Amino acid sequence: MSQLFHLKECSSTNDEVSRFLLYENSDFIGLSTFNQTKGRGQYGNTWAAAAGKNIAYTLAVKAESFLLSDFIFNYYTAVVIRDLLANMTDNAVKIKWPNDIILKNKKIVGILIEKKKINQNNYFIIGAGLNVLQDNFDEISHAGSLLTQTGKVFDLDEFTMKLHEYLTERLKNIPTKKEIIELFNHHLFRKDEISVFEIEKERQNGIIRQADEKGELWIELEKDGLKSFYHKEVKLLY
Repeated sequence: MSQLFHLKECSSTNDEVSRFLLYENSDFIGLSTFNQTKGRGQYGNTWAAAAGKNIAYTLAVKAESFLLSDFIFNYYTAVVIRDLLANMTDNAVKIKWPNDIILKNKKIVGILIEKKKINQNNYFIIGAGLNVLQDNFDEISHAGSLLTQTGKVFDLDEFTMKLHEYLTERLKNIPTKKEIIELFNHHLFRKDEISVFEIEKERQNGIIRQADEKGELWIELEKDGLKSFYHKEVKLLY
């Protein structure tokens, strides 16, 4: 059973969703808002979104329901959201390691997954910020929206419902770890292409080869050969 709640405004759906877990007995509790005032991204980054034009969505699921490591669960969530956006836009959508969603070289979704203990239960708190109708990204050169990248105008309420239904359904049928890693790598942004990376403030050409089950990214570097990196140890310039 799943339920979806909506707030006109909130600080962070990842933070606020715990309030709904206190009262509802459900396997999937979703929360959305179109005006998130203090969104958070990966590793303490902020996630700013224009009010009334984008979706902040969080899904809370009991961690005990999934026999996956945190990294593999992260990969699978990114794959599912990528699949939904590819289906809805009829475009090639990619995953930028570890879990940004890219459409035509612009970031349109940021995902933040946290693990929290609430009411004696451990939860995966899946947060996604989706740029849907915003048309101006002057301050963030790498960001775009479904509108800027496809020209399509989506209804925020309908889009949120489709996201909630699709994600909860796909989480009921988890593939094997091997299949998840293969899917993630199949859709990996700039895989097997020459790219420029920033490592310890120095730039170097390299080719992304794969993401592994430990959450590391393997890059074949021009100077240093094949090396693995955790997030924040390397920056892809694009």
